[in-house]
Amino acid sequence: MSSTPTPHTEALGPAQAPLTPREQEVLRHIAAGHTYAQTARRMGLSRHTVDAYLRRIRAKLGITSTAELTRLAITLEL
Repeated sequence: MSSTPTPHTEALGPAQAPLTPREQEVLRHIAAGHTYAQTARRMGLSRHTVDAYLRRIRAKLGITSTAELTRLAITLEL
């Protein structure tokens, strides 16, 4: 596994854990205005799994609101 920073990890900063591709995909759907149910359906997941991904993203990055999630998605160009 390469330790070279990607544009996504650079946008997060050195103290923040990078998002997995699946976390990025969930974030992209939510930032686009999709509900948990719509995101789950499009990704072939349960709503509970979508919620788990979003909780993991929030915990990794210290994010507390959907607005902050959306801002992150814009910053990461998702």
